[in-house]
Amino acid sequence: MADSSFDIVSKVDRMEVDNALNQTKKELSQRFDFKGTGADIAWKGEEVIELVAESEDRVKAALDVFKEKLVKRQLSLKCIDAGEPRLSGKETHITCKLKQGISQDQAKRLNKLIKDEGPKGVKTQVMGEEVRVSSKSRDDLQAVITLVKGADLDFATQFVNYR
Repeated sequence: MADSSFDIVSKVDRMEVDNALNQTKKELSQRFDFKGTGADIAWKGEEVIELVAESEDRVKAALDVFKEKLVKRQLSLKCIDAGEPRLSGKETHITCKLKQGISQDQAKRLNKLIKDEGPKGVKTQVMGEEVRVSSKSRDDLQAVITLVKGADLDFATQFVNYR
C-alpha cells in the first residue's frame, strides 16, 4: 500500500483579504463614529495594506474593524503583521504586511513538534516553503492535522494536497 500524504503550507487567499478590505472600506465610510476622521484602508503594493485616519485611536479602531472582517472570512489573524501607528503630517498610518510561506526556522519547529508529539511512523520533509507529511495510515495523518491545528504556532497553517 502506498503512503498517503498532505502538505502543510502558510498561504493567504488574496481574494478573501481583498473582500475583507472592501467590506472594511464600506463600513468606515458608513459608520457614524468614523465620519469626518479621514479613515481609509487601501492596498499599497502586492502584500501591504495601509490604514489611515486623523487620530491614533481612530486608526486603531479601523484596524479592529479590518481584523473583524478577516475573522468573519475564516482568515487567521496570524496571516497579517500590523505595525505600530505612526504620525505622518496630520494623519496617523498603520501598515499591515501579509505573512506567507513557512521559513526554515518555522519548518524545523513544525518537524520537531510532529516527531515529538505525533504518531510514530509519520515522516516529514521540508520542501521550500511547505512541509510534506506522509504515512501509511490515514488515521495518523488525521492525528497530525489535529496536533498542528491545536499547536500554538506563530504562523497560519493550511493543509493541502491530501492524498
